[in-house]
Amino acid sequence: MNRPPLFRIARLTLLFLITLAAPTLTGCHASKSRVETAHPSDETAFLDDLEERSFRWFWDVSDSSTGLTPDRWPTRSFQSIAATGFALTAYPIGVERGWITRGQARRRVLDTLRFLWSAPQDSLSAGVIGYKGFFYHFLEPETGHRFQEVELSTIDTALLLAGAFTCQSWFDQAVPEEMEIRALTDSIYARVDWQWASVRPPLIGHGWKPESGHLGYDWRGYNEAMLVYLFALGSPTHPVVKEAWDGWISGYRWGRFQEQEHLGFAPLFGHQYSHVWIDFRGIKDDYIRERGIDYFENSRRATLAQYAYALANPGGFTGYGADLWGLTACDGPVSGLFPVQGQPVQFNTYWARGATFDEIRDDGTISPTAAGGSIAFAPEIVIPVLMSMKRIYGENLYSTYGFLDALNPTFRFETPVQHGRVIRGVGWFDTDYLGIDQGPILTMVENYRTELVWKAMRRNSHVRRGLKAAGFTGGWLDDAPAER
Repeated sequence: MNRPPLFRIARLTLLFLITLAAPTLTGCHASKSRVETAHPSDETAFLDDLEERSFRWFWDVSDSSTGLTPDRWPTRSFQSIAATGFALTAYPIGVERGWITRGQARRRVLDTLRFLWSAPQDSLSAGVIGYKGFFYHFLEPETGHRFQEVELSTIDTALLLAGAFTCQSWFDQAVPEEMEIRALTDSIYARVDWQWASVRPPLIGHGWKPESGHLGYDWRGYNEAMLVYLFALGSPTHPVVKEAWDGWISGYRWGRFQEQEHLGFAPLFGHQYSHVWIDFRGIKDDYIRERGIDYFENSRRATLAQYAYALANPGGFTGYGADLWGLTACDGPVSGLFPVQGQPVQFNTYWARGATFDEIRDDGTISPTAAGGSIAFAPEIVIPVLMSMKRIYGENLYSTYGFLDALNPTFRFETPVQHGRVIRGVGWFDTDYLGIDQGPILTMVENYRTELVWKAMRRNSHVRRGLKAAGFTGGWLDDAPAER
């Protein structure tokens, strides 16, 4: 869209001021020059409440016998292996914050890991939880077996392992229950046959189905699957070849968006998921070292670019700005064309929304996890927007378990919607919480405040081995593992 010169000058000036107000983070609390919209005590109370509500979602809705976590709630759904990984990550946070006891967390983690280890694995199309050590993407709530004809998923298995590794490192006492947690994690990890999943070496495939075999897609290029390669390279039993990392980065795309140079991936979850567990500050592989930054700074730049995109608001969507921004995968109201400012706009249901230099996928739907999962990267813009969304939209967006999945103030049409509800004169609001969006909010808020998960994972031998196999050096990785 062509803009008048004065608009472009004003926009560039605003972006320059944003950059000045948001210096590069060098530590968990290094960037305190945030936009001051609330008293520090108000911020603390808000983050306390947000964390506890988000944690309670995992504690309350996960199955108390299998430990498996549903994809969403309160809508009845299948269980999600990825959401279960976020749940395992949540339990140490709950102990540290005093919401549950260590004994309660220990029992829940043990129940989960015992079920994952003992549930049947086979090449059968039904009645099993996985095959070759990998787990199916979604599972039946009653049995924990494969849901319908979903795929055996490499990325969802990696997210589950990340949660198990967190517990393995955090539950470090010399008592039988915690020793079993550590041993079960080793066994579950050792069983995963990454070499089998590398069907087109050196790359790793997306997954497999018993009906049709390996899927025809490989993980390549910057996205949420960095963990897949790190865990595959670090495997003590079935590691992929060292050239796998070169294959992964061969798909990287570097560019400039909203005055920020960074690796491109449109939805913000791709810049967040690996960082939920791994502290990338100061550690670098050859690619990112040549760019003069680390992956943490890359995610910061992607966050700032999305913030600036919302301020510019090229699509003219209602509410966009400093008080409402953040595009990522989330629910949406409906799939169909509707007029916005006289122009047809394609709205979507669940969709990987995002914006970067070579792709914009935007229908006015904002998910709080997009900003919330970036709090450690850019707290000076994230904390104000989270507080603003709660204040402006109230219980329509922020309720029992914190932020509901998404909202769209532009969508005010009186039509049936697939998810959520339309509130006349206000917009569309989701009525579900999603586990894979609750998890990044809870964990990244805690990492920002105490580095709890990052500290645990820095000590994990599997994580350290995978990073070193990928060529990472520097920072904490060059030091001996710190004692708890």
